[in-house]
Amino acid sequence: MKKHIVSHIAIYILSAVMIFFGIYHFKNPKAMMEYVPPDLPNPIIWIKIVGAAFILAAISFVFNKFVKIAAYLLAAMLFIFAFVVHLKIYMDAGTDDVKVHELINILKDTALAAFALHIAGSADSHGIKF
Repeated sequence: MKKHIVSHIAIYILSAVMIFFGIYHFKNPKAMMEYVPPDLPNPIIWIKIVGAAFILAAISFVFNKFVKIAAYLLAAMLFIFAFVVHLKIYMDAGTDDVKVHELINILKDTALAAFALHIAGSADSHGIKF
């Protein structure tokens, strides 16, 4: 079977981004507070859970274990962020700057979720087949 080096590189880049973002959630949870819906109790815990989810998904991709489920869960989480969290902030925004920022977040999370779905579609119970 021919290995596709570009696919490996793309997955490793995504994994690096996810690890970086996960670490950011742990190091700067107060910077992420505005994104936690107000009805959720203890927002710092939710921010750290999300950070751990990013890191665990990245580890799954790097080690090619539990890739399908990790990718589907990552995609679901990112779609929730895009269309529940960021869309609500976008709709309630009072300034154009906030609207632009949230539109970028919606597009970013949607694109990352689509990439995660592509990874899930490329995986079977034994991991990604290149």
